[in-house]
Amino acid sequence: MAKLQGHRNLRLPLLLLLLQFSFLQPLSYTYTLPDKYFINCGSETDETVDTRKFLQDKSPASFSLHTPGYNSLKDDNNQIQPPLYQTAIIFRSHSSYEFHIVATGTHLVRLHFYPFSSKNFHLSTAVFNVSVTGFSLLTNFSVVPNTNTTLPVIKEYLLSINSGAFAIYFTPYPENSIAFVNAIEVFHIPENFTTNESPHVTPLGGYKTYKGLLSQVLETIYRINVGGSDLLPDVDNLRRSWIPDDRYLSTPEAAQNHTTFSGRLTYHDDLGQYIAPDNVYMTAKKLNLNRKFINITWKFEVKLGVRHLVRMHFCDIVSNSTNNLVFYAYINSYSGQKIDLSAVTGRQLAAPYYLDFVVDSDKSKYMYISVGMVNDSDNYLNAVYRQAILNGLEIMEMSNISSNFTLKSDSKNVALIVGSVAGGVALIFTLIIGLLLALKCRKPKPIETVTWSPLPGNEGSSYGRTSEETTNATLIPNMNLGLKIPLSEIQFATNNFDKKLLVGEGGFGKVYKGVLRNNMKVAVKRSEPGSGQGFPEFQTEIMVLSKIRHRHLVSLIGYCDERSEMILVYEYMEKGTLRDHLYKSKLPSLSWKLRLEICIGSARGLHYLHTGSAGGIIHRDVKSTNILLDEKYIAKVADFGLSKLGPSLDQSHISTGVKGTFGYLDPDYFRYQQLTDKSDVYSFGVLLLEVLCARPAINPLLSREQASLAEWAMQWHKNGLLEQIIDPSLVGKINAKSLRKYGETAEKCLSDFGVDRPSMGDVLWDLEYALQLQVTAVHREPHEDSATGVVSELHLPNFQRIPTFSLSIEKDELPTRIDELLETTASQVFSQVTTDEGR
Repeated sequence: MAKLQGHRNLRLPLLLLLLQFSFLQPLSYTYTLPDKYFINCGSETDETVDTRKFLQDKSPASFSLHTPGYNSLKDDNNQIQPPLYQTAIIFRSHSSYEFHIVATGTHLVRLHFYPFSSKNFHLSTAVFNVSVTGFSLLTNFSVVPNTNTTLPVIKEYLLSINSGAFAIYFTPYPENSIAFVNAIEVFHIPENFTTNESPHVTPLGGYKTYKGLLSQVLETIYRINVGGSDLLPDVDNLRRSWIPDDRYLSTPEAAQNHTTFSGRLTYHDDLGQYIAPDNVYMTAKKLNLNRKFINITWKFEVKLGVRHLVRMHFCDIVSNSTNNLVFYAYINSYSGQKIDLSAVTGRQLAAPYYLDFVVDSDKSKYMYISVGMVNDSDNYLNAVYRQAILNGLEIMEMSNISSNFTLKSDSKNVALIVGSVAGGVALIFTLIIGLLLALKCRKPKPIETVTWSPLPGNEGSSYGRTSEETTNATLIPNMNLGLKIPLSEIQFATNNFDKKLLVGEGGFGKVYKGVLRNNMKVAVKRSEPGSGQGFPEFQTEIMVLSKIRHRHLVSLIGYCDERSEMILVYEYMEKGTLRDHLYKSKLPSLSWKLRLEICIGSARGLHYLHTGSAGGIIHRDVKSTNILLDEKYIAKVADFGLSKLGPSLDQSHISTGVKGTFGYLDPDYFRYQQLTDKSDVYSFGVLLLEVLCARPAINPLLSREQASLAEWAMQWHKNGLLEQIIDPSLVGKINAKSLRKYGETAEKCLSDFGVDRPSMGDVLWDLEYALQLQVTAVHREPHEDSATGVVSELHLPNFQRIPTFSLSIEKDELPTRIDELLETTASQVFSQVTTDEGR
C-alpha cells in the first residue's frame, strides 16, 4: 500500500527576508475549473464520488483513449472497496489517454490503482511504466497486495501544462506484462497555488533562491494533518486526503495535540481556502512544556539523491492574544528560520500561513522536520514566547522535465521541436563561449554566507537532528591574512618555537601553543623531516578544512609552506583531547550528561562531514584523541590528514588502501579495502564504548578476550550486563533507559557489515534521545556542567581557496597505524594533538 501523501508547492514567505514570496499578496480572481477530467476507467457507468463525477471511458467528452486494444475488467467478488475500484482498464501494449487542455498553468494529476483479480487477470502481476509527454512518472511500477485489507494506491502530481493536447501513456514492461489503471483525475488548480521561485536550503545549510519550480513535476509523498485525524477528500476543496502525524513523531512525549479551537479562520484572500482545508489549521501540535522539551521533531523516509519541496502550515490557535508566538522551523540538520506569526499575518490570530522550502538531499534516507522555541540569545525571554506549533506538513519529490507539456506529435510539432532543439543547441554553445570568456576575466566569487539562525539547545534537552550554523570566518583584526600565514607571523606567535610552549608531539611533528598578534590563542603543528606523515596529509588537511566550517569541527586558521616548512595553525582547544578526560589523567571525571553532550557534538561534526558536500567527506581516523574540547567542553572533531572525499552518487564506496588507527578500524573496510562513511560510524561506535568504559580501544596487556574494547564490551552488552563494565565514577549516576539506548546505539554502529550500520544522522538522533532520557529522569543541580546551548566566541580569518591543491590525491599504500597499541600519558592541556596521536 502506498502512502497517500500531500504534494503542493507555493511561494515561500521568508518573513522579512523575502517579502516577494509572501502569500499575503492580494488575488483578484474567483477560482473555477476550466479543465476537469474524472475517468472511471474500464467501467460502463458513470460514478459520483463526493462532488466529482467520474465518467466511463466511452463517454462523449473532451478526452480520448488511444490504444491498439484493451480489456475492461470488473471485480464482482469484492464489495468492500468503493465502485471506483471495482473496475479497471487493462493494456497489453503502449496506450494513452489524451486530454484537451484549455487553461495554461498548473494542473493536478491523480492516478488510482487497486490490484484486484479475476479469472483471467491478476492485476498484482502487472509491471508497467507511466509517462506524460516528455517525462516519466512511474518506472517498473507494480502494486502488490500484502494483506487482505490492501488499500488503493493513489499517485498524485502537480505539473505545468500548456494549452493543447496532454497525454498520459501506459506501457507494459516487459512486453509480456500488462498495464492497468482504475481511475484518472486531471484538473486545473488556482493560479499562484504554485510559483516559480522558492527559498532553497542546501546540504551545507546555506540559503539561496531556487528558480524554476514550474518546470518541475512535483509528486506527493506526504500530506500530514498535524495534531488532527484523517481528513477525507470531501473536506478539501482540491479533494486531497490528509493523514495524522503521530506515527512520524521522533519523540511523542515532546508534543501535545491542540484541538480546542472553535472560532473562525481569517483568510487573507480567496486562494487561502485552497491551500489547505480549515480542519488542518484548526488542529496543531504544540510543545509539551510540562516535560521541558524545547522542540518537536517528525521523521520521514525519503528517497536518496532527490530534491524535495517542503510546505509547512501554521495557524496560531494556541494564543489568547497577538504577539505571543515566536519560534523556529527546522529542516534536517540545518539551522532554522524564525517565525513570528503575528508579524506575518498582520497581527491576527487564527490566520493561516504557510512556508515553502526547496530542500536538497543530504545522503540520508530520512528527512527531519522540527519546530522549536527561540534561543535565549534571541532576547525572547518573556514566557509568552516559550512555545512552538505546527498545523500541517506536505513533502513533495521534485523531478525536472525537458520542456513544458505540449500536444500531439504531428509533423508541424515535430518540425517545431527539431527547430527549437537546434536553436537551443546554438544558444547553449554561444552561452558557454560567453561564460568562459567572462570567467577568464572575473575575480573569484567569495564563499556564500549562510544566514540561518542556530537551533535552540538550552535546558540540555534538544532532541533533534541539529547542526550549528555554518558561517564564513571574519578577518583577524590588525593582520592582512588569508589562509596562508607568513612564517614570520608563526615565529612571532610561538616565540620562535620556544620549547616552553611545546604542548604535544606526534606522528606529524610537534605542537606548540601560540598567540597571534590580535591575542588569539592558536595551536601550531610543525612537521619535522622524516615524519611519518608527509605532504599528502598536509595537503589534504588544508583542502578539507578550507572548504568546511562547523561548530563541531576544529577550525583551520591558516598554514605555512615557506622554506620547506609544513605548518598548520588551528584554533586553540583549552581542554585538550577527550581521551585526556577519560583515563590515565588526573583531570576531574566528566559527568554522564556532559559525556553525552560531547558525543552528540562529535556526531554532529561527523554528520556534517558526511552530508555537507557532494559525496561528503570520510574522516577515516575517528578516535578519542581526535575529539577536542574547548574551554566550555564543546566537542570538535580534529585531524583530517587521512580524510577522503566520499563516493559519488553512482558509487557505493571508494577503493583505497587501509589507513586508520588499530582498534577503531572498520572490519568491512579492512577486509575489502572499500571505504564508506559507515567506516567512520564503526570507529565512532568504538569511541562511544571508550567514553562509557573509560578504557582504550586496544589494551595489549589484557587477555585476548579483553584486549579489544569493541569485542569485550559487546559481549557484556549482549548478556544484558553492560552496566557492569562502565567507568566506576559513573556507577549509580546513569539512568537505566539512557544506558540501554546508548548501548543499543553503540551496538548498531559496530555491526560487522557497513550496510547494517546507521548513518551518522541516525546515530545523532539516538544519542539525543539518550540525553533526553537522562536529563528528564535525573535531577539537575544549578551548577551542573553543560555544553548545550553554548555559543562559540571564536572569530576566524577569512578563508581563500587554494586552486593548486586537490582532494583526489591517492597514495594509500602506507601500513595501518598501530601506535594505539601502547598507551602513553598525554601531555598537559593543549590544542590539537596528544603526544602519541598527533599528526
